[in-house]
Amino acid sequence: MEFTPLVEDKNSRARTGLLKTDHGEIRTPIFMPVGTVGSVKGVYHRDLKEDVKAEIILGNTYHLYLRPGLEILNKAGGLHRFENWDRPILTDSGGFQVFSLTGIRKITEEGCTFQSHIDGSRHTFTPENNVTTQRMIGADICMAFDECCPGDADHAYAEKSLALTQRWLARYAKAFHESEPLYGYEQTFFPIIQGCVYPDLRIKAAEHALEYADAGIAIGGLAVGEPTEKMYEMIELLDPVIPRSKARYLMGVGTPANILEAISRGVDMFDCVMPTRNGRNGMLFTWNGILNMRNEKWKDDFSPLDPAGTSFVDSTYSKAYLRHLFIAGEMFAAMIASEHNLAFYLDVVRQARLHIEQGDFTAWKEDAVKRITTRL
Repeated sequence: MEFTPLVEDKNSRARTGLLKTDHGEIRTPIFMPVGTVGSVKGVYHRDLKEDVKAEIILGNTYHLYLRPGLEILNKAGGLHRFENWDRPILTDSGGFQVFSLTGIRKITEEGCTFQSHIDGSRHTFTPENNVTTQRMIGADICMAFDECCPGDADHAYAEKSLALTQRWLARYAKAFHESEPLYGYEQTFFPIIQGCVYPDLRIKAAEHALEYADAGIAIGGLAVGEPTEKMYEMIELLDPVIPRSKARYLMGVGTPANILEAISRGVDMFDCVMPTRNGRNGMLFTWNGILNMRNEKWKDDFSPLDPAGTSFVDSTYSKAYLRHLFIAGEMFAAMIASEHNLAFYLDVVRQARLHIEQGDFTAWKEDAVKRITTRL
């Protein structure tokens, strides 16, 4: 797997790039729709490709491990064949989900023992068997197994957590390099930079993680409760430490404005459940601002969902119609809203790439952030 930086913005740290995988090329900056259990909620793969224009999607190791399970995935020939998706896939390690199971998990030097949220059965993830799990899932990009430190952790806890993550990373890398892909195409893994909001720990984490980084590296443990400005501060801190030759993936972020601000600080890859989760609850992101589709004001508004939008649903359905579907409790409402929001997110990064290439990214970004954060 190879990452190639292309165009550098002159007035910020934004850049375009190309990440090559055996399942296709990914143009960066890129947003990756989240397909937790082997599907992006409420959106056909056909529409992900043709309308949303997704170049890569995510799967979740924790959820796929529990259901349908590794035996089924292996028999199917991996997640690509199981869900009939022929473009790249990234899987997280499941660490965030495991560590969020407060009260039903135990962290040790060996790994993390946890109870299934489905049936209460007990399981253990270690760096070694996490490699095996992600090999069997078959993602193009796998994430190293780490402990996701809470955003409000004190320095002592964050330092102890980071030390464990670093030991786990060494074990994960060893197991990864001593194993082989199972389905005839190459896989790589991204190490994850932790360290909470403490500059000394973040620098230490980055320097250690870079020893194991190939095509890219991830910034984890942000957007987990810390102030937004702290997140931006940590990205800026890491920018000079991470070589520009590595793809930079900011995990679990965020709003469209967060994404544009992070792009301007040198980040290349993003994922978040927000476009589909918020869409299912009636929130639409548009180029004119944020809409709550349950509001009375849209009752007789027959204009497009987003006059500046590029998706099929933008040109097909009106605000009044979508509001009607939400008020009536129709599942089609969530499908339309999810597809719209995902298409909008992909349009945001596509426009960012265009303006980086045109050389006016910073001015465009400042205007775009003002528009897309307005509540209508």
